Amino acid sequence: MKLRNMTALYIQRGEELLLLYRIGSRVVSPSYCGIGGHFEKEELNDPEACVLREVFEETGITEDMLSGLSLRYLAQRNKKGEIRQNYYFFAELKPGCGVSMACTEGTLSWMPLDSLLSLERPYSAKAVLRHWLEVGRYDDKIYACASVKDECVFTALEEF
Repeated sequence: MKLRNMTALYIQRGEELLLLYRIGSRVVSPSYCGIGGHFEKEELNDPEACVLREVFEETGITEDMLSGLSLRYLAQRNKKGEIRQNYYFFAELKPGCGVSMACTEGTLSWMPLDSLLSLERPYSAKAVLRHWLEVGRYDDKIYACASVKDECVFTALEEF
């Protein structure tokens, strides 16, 4: 069995998240996603480096345009003979930073938080955003998510 490691970043601006309507992906059907992608070899132990590289490559957004960048969710799913591990990051766009809506991977859109649950999204991303809206945005915990048939099971990762 192989591992597929991926990252995604959700950027918040007030009551909106920046989402990417990804098209042409080898892994994901056309749908709304965070901005991110696959790890390079040298990033295997550094998901933050991966997500920052991917976000810059796809959108031109740089780390200095963001505040509060943090890993919030680790999601695992067994699909098509591989374990897919997704590292979900969240950050806020700093005031005064403009974002070009040009993207190499699809179409970027600022989406109101109250519309997120109605959008077509990949399985794990849908569960993560639902959990974040209900729980995760009100704390600073890192959550692990195991995808099982018809649900995702979340638990807070505690340091010990």
